[in-house]
Amino acid sequence: MKATSNGVFQGDSPLDYALPLAIVQICLVLVLTRVLTFILSPLRQPRVIAEIIGGILLGPSALGRNQKYLNAIFPPRSLTVLDTLANLGLLFFLFLVGIELDPGSLRRTGKKALIIALAGISLPFTLGIGTSCVLRGTIAKGVSQGPFLIFMGISLSITAFPVLARILAELKLLTTDVGQMAMSAAAINDVAAWILLALAISLSGASNSPLISVWVLLCGTGFVLLCLVIGPPIFNWMDKRCAEGEPVDELYVCATLGAVLAAGFITDTIGIHALFGAFVLGVLVPKEGPFSGALVVKVEDLVSGLFLPLYFVSSGLKTNIATIQGAQSWGLLVLVIFTSCFGKIVGTTLVSLLCKMPVQEAVMLGFLMNTKGLVELIVLNIGKDRGVLNDQTFAIIVLMALFTTFITTPIVVSVYKPAKLAITESKHRTIERKDTSKQLRILTCFHSTRSLPTMINLIEASRGTAKKGLRVYAMHLMELSERSSAILMVHKARKNGLPFWKKREVSDSNQIVVAFETFEHLSKVSIRPTTAISPMNSMHEDIIAGAEGKRVAMIILPFHKRTEDRWTF
Repeated sequence: MKATSNGVFQGDSPLDYALPLAIVQICLVLVLTRVLTFILSPLRQPRVIAEIIGGILLGPSALGRNQKYLNAIFPPRSLTVLDTLANLGLLFFLFLVGIELDPGSLRRTGKKALIIALAGISLPFTLGIGTSCVLRGTIAKGVSQGPFLIFMGISLSITAFPVLARILAELKLLTTDVGQMAMSAAAINDVAAWILLALAISLSGASNSPLISVWVLLCGTGFVLLCLVIGPPIFNWMDKRCAEGEPVDELYVCATLGAVLAAGFITDTIGIHALFGAFVLGVLVPKEGPFSGALVVKVEDLVSGLFLPLYFVSSGLKTNIATIQGAQSWGLLVLVIFTSCFGKIVGTTLVSLLCKMPVQEAVMLGFLMNTKGLVELIVLNIGKDRGVLNDQTFAIIVLMALFTTFITTPIVVSVYKPAKLAITESKHRTIERKDTSKQLRILTCFHSTRSLPTMINLIEASRGTAKKGLRVYAMHLMELSERSSAILMVHKARKNGLPFWKKREVSDSNQIVVAFETFEHLSKVSIRPTTAISPMNSMHEDIIAGAEGKRVAMIILPFHKRTEDRWTF
């Protein structure tokens, strides 16, 4: 297949050439996944659900039943190009996933999180091995026993760390005790899953010689040790040469991305998978400095927005739900879903109760740890490409991953019911007081410097003639955007409720801080800074909770829309 056509006026059909066909495929995938994301947004589902459903709909399970459509849009000759683009995007996404995992936080993880994580892996992994025996006796006859057992165990015991972070951020649980416990346990689970997957890949090679598998494992271990010796000094040197708030040198970014590709080539040559090299390099990148943030910002939008949905389509084209036929196949689907949920939820809940966690939080933690997603699809696709999973088994486990992730948010919302704010009727209908000695409390909210001068003037006018007894709670509103990177959401959410400047430290050059410091010193006003970080559609909840907790008399909100020029006088 040639790359480009000569045009329709020369008698060429664009769909017969690689580049135009790839453009059509990408555009179709983007439109469908974004529409599904919009439809599922009222259910507060993560975007990965829409992407999995979109991939299935474009495959032989739905639209692919029409052979004319399938041969025109996704012909067999184009699948190599599609899979290459999808895996290239996945390579860099796994690099971002590695950046999200902080080895330092794993070392600081308490015994409770470690025990919960191990229990959340052990029981579903054991049940997965038992389920694999049932599948091998029915729909998976003839597959290699060792790799099949490990692949099934990983499929049922895995927890999708990036998807879990997005769910916790959406539900405002990242800063809670149960949210932090879930993130710590999921990080440990993720590392264990990648180690088991490397073992499964080494055992599932075409050669039946155990010596080959031993060589693969030894070379993979040597690669990791070499990266541990060479990687951290280089990345730390780059990080130290990147100043906070300054643009990162393009040379450092290009060198890092080139190293990701080289690491992927090495691990693919070893026989593990190209994804492992990218993941290992991501883990070694420093987490606190500006370098990691710059890498995430530069790579994430292109990878997660454009290339990563192609991987879900690639998986959807391999998923044929029509292969699940008869009572036996549907019964096996129910069995796989039950064992996955039972092992993960019950195992995590029981150990959490033994660790003296409250029942409500223990149950919620069990459902949170049952989250599947992209990592599950990676395991399944590797198993499918290696010949370990057949079409029917692949379709069953994909539906299991979709179901377990879909039920997480509704069940957690129903289980976790924080205390509602008390609705009390205010005794005062105005901010005017007969006793001027009493303190007046005002909550002023802002998200940029544009509205600060007007707000400060309004606050100054609200205090009247009295020059004392005014306390202003300044709440800096920051949006927690729908990004796939868990590290950005976690770092942002940890600042939720904290002051946006520390008064005892040297004065900040930030314009917001300078404005409030000047207002505080000149007008003798007590300023209490705070930060509210949440999605825009639920920002009002933080404002109401802050006003209720501070018992303020008035809330000042900015007008967030820009006025048009035609309305100016």
